[in-house]
Amino acid sequence: MDTRNRWGRLAAALGCASLAATAVPAVSAQTSQAFRDRLPQDEVIYFVLPDRFANGDPSNDRGGLKGDRLATGFDPADKGFFHGGDLKGLAGKLDYIQGLGATAIWLAPIFANKPVQGPKGHESAAYHGYWITDFTTVDPHLGTKADFKALVDAAHARGLKVYMDIVVNHTADVIKLKECEGRRCDYRSKADYPVSRRGGVSGAAINAGFSGDADGSAGNFAKLTRPDFAYTPYVPAAEARVKKPDWLNDPIWYHNRGESDFVGESSLYGDFAGLDDLYTENPRVVAGFIDIYGAWIDEFGIDGFRVDTARHVNPQFWQAFVPAMQARAAARGIPNFHIFAEIADPDPVALARSTVVDGFPAALDFAFQQAATETVAGKAGTDRFARLYAADALYRGGEAAGPQIPTFLGNHDMGRFGRRLVTGNPGASDEELLERDVLAHALLMFLRGAPTLYYGDEQGFTGDGDDKDAREDMFASKVDAYNDNRLIGGTSGTSGSADRFDTGAPLYRAISGMAKARAADPALRGGRQVIRAAGDKPGLLAVSRILQGRETLVLFNTGQTPVEAQVEVETTSAAWRSVFGACAPASVAPGSYRVTIAPLDYKICVSEGAPQ
Repeated sequence: MDTRNRWGRLAAALGCASLAATAVPAVSAQTSQAFRDRLPQDEVIYFVLPDRFANGDPSNDRGGLKGDRLATGFDPADKGFFHGGDLKGLAGKLDYIQGLGATAIWLAPIFANKPVQGPKGHESAAYHGYWITDFTTVDPHLGTKADFKALVDAAHARGLKVYMDIVVNHTADVIKLKECEGRRCDYRSKADYPVSRRGGVSGAAINAGFSGDADGSAGNFAKLTRPDFAYTPYVPAAEARVKKPDWLNDPIWYHNRGESDFVGESSLYGDFAGLDDLYTENPRVVAGFIDIYGAWIDEFGIDGFRVDTARHVNPQFWQAFVPAMQARAAARGIPNFHIFAEIADPDPVALARSTVVDGFPAALDFAFQQAATETVAGKAGTDRFARLYAADALYRGGEAAGPQIPTFLGNHDMGRFGRRLVTGNPGASDEELLERDVLAHALLMFLRGAPTLYYGDEQGFTGDGDDKDAREDMFASKVDAYNDNRLIGGTSGTSGSADRFDTGAPLYRAISGMAKARAADPALRGGRQVIRAAGDKPGLLAVSRILQGRETLVLFNTGQTPVEAQVEVETTSAAWRSVFGACAPASVAPGSYRVTIAPLDYKICVSEGAPQ
């Protein structure tokens, strides 16, 4: 199958001469405010690490610091250090991002970080943004608050939303524990090392006091005594005031129980890979972070938060924090502020629990990511999606909450979907890999949820693995391990050091076309989803998206042989038109529609109601 012909058909169906990006002019302030009314499910989110995207100001590459890479964090030839990308560079590429069809940009954390940390000989830099010391300003490697304001204003003028990645679970690794000098601090449990308070009352009263007791939670925590931590914390003199706001420098606001094992209570109260774990049960910490992140909403008018490591924070914190942020945004004139949690678990029960218990509006859909990998990169049947969506009833709000759930194929932690395609299909031709990649993005764009694109996937990036191996540069890279990677997609599949902003790349053009189709049909964004056909082997997945009585039928073939089948549809859906692929003009009988679909292909057919 010639994949390029599919894009030609889509372009013709949309009335587009080309699916390549074109410059998008700024619009009037009055018109630009209309983007505020878009619902979370209306967005196509583009997730980017600013350090790895575009370098708009080389003067900030070292963050204003002097010395070698261990002092500045800058080494563009090492995948674990800063490479020079910044907010000005990102602002200069808004045409590229909007041309792809993205409507919202999610930035990895931009707050000031501890530049370098890690054991001697194994140091790395905070280019990713998750080792925060100063929550009140922008990391100087990325620019200034003025640069961030310019980026947000420029995005808003185009109708692009801006989501910030935020961290509450931890700060950078600053606090030391005296009992563990030079070695790993094993986690010490609350049972073995209970927290105490003055007067001899047990630490259990402190923990219970968060939700209220006779003492009052604030007064209860005020009786916490410093010597009664599981370990003895201290802050090195050189870093005594490195954190901002200043209250964050006091170890009293941290758990100080040693390293998390990511099971049981240590998942909530232990240090995440040595990072200082905040005492988020304490009302002072709750109020402090409401102030911190509320100020970013107030000052910049951002449109949403992605919440890092959310499952490692106690639910009561989120129950207070989430509504406070929504209220802060509403007061700023942002009615649809989107907050979604990172719950790194493919079990829909764990994801749904974060909405029911923690109170998050949505969680990143790791379950969708696994289903897409198993069906498109692997060999599972399409009934994998039927089982996935049956669990939507568990979310707060039930199935109606499904459209706002951010879905994705890969990310900066777990690696790229392209890598899974390559490893899951050894010996596959470049053409087959491209077809599978396009098909996976069609699942992402047209099934329920807010599709989230990981920067570089549109250029066919595959990476070498997870974490640092999936955080390639979009600008010409000096990292050898990045420059020899296989790229998926035609002529753009040439490896080597080069800028990767090719708007003619096959995947870029395919995704851009899909975004146009999604934007043109409200049912593909927020319609009720009905699984019409799915099987226990690779092959047909037929899904209806129904909104206000109109039906859009999306057909996928994950197998390598053609499919012909009768598919159930609404009895009122008798006449049909094609959006992508050739669709039969009419149902064969009320409620029955005949479909044909080529291997590793998809189609979109829209009901026109009864024949005229």
